[in-house]
Amino acid sequence: MSEAALAIAEDDTILETEFMKEIVKQMRAIDTYGTYDEWSIAKIVDPFVLTKERKAEIPIVGDPDEVTMARVKVFYNAISSMIEKECGLMAVPMINLSHEGFGRAIITVGKLIVMDRTLRDIHRFGFKSLSKMKDEADKFLSVALEIIGKYPEVAGM
Repeated sequence: MSEAALAIAEDDTILETEFMKEIVKQMRAIDTYGTYDEWSIAKIVDPFVLTKERKAEIPIVGDPDEVTMARVKVFYNAISSMIEKECGLMAVPMINLSHEGFGRAIITVGKLIVMDRTLRDIHRFGFKSLSKMKDEADKFLSVALEIIGKYPEVAGM
């Protein structure tokens, strides 16, 4: 992927948010060969953005590849990490995906399920923009923290 093919700007202010820093941290954690060491933050995060052109290149029906499934896991791992930072309790993501790209993502804190999301068409996983990605993550985070606040005794188990 060349720098000209990036769907996001290198100086996008969203790249400086805590969530995007966590996404980069999670992406680097799964990079066993050090491929991302020389990449810019924008280049690491860029595959999460599916422009209309990119989405048009992906078939409507298809099986997800390992790289796409890893991005799904990174997204929910980052949300879990943000939950931990906010409430101080360990958040555990559990993702179950079939080879066809269907499944479920759950985040638990103690014995409490704070996020439950049905996943479909994972081979087309992505967001229209970094802003949309961050908005969705913020929504999950705020709902999770609200649930933890409502049931702190279950979250602390």
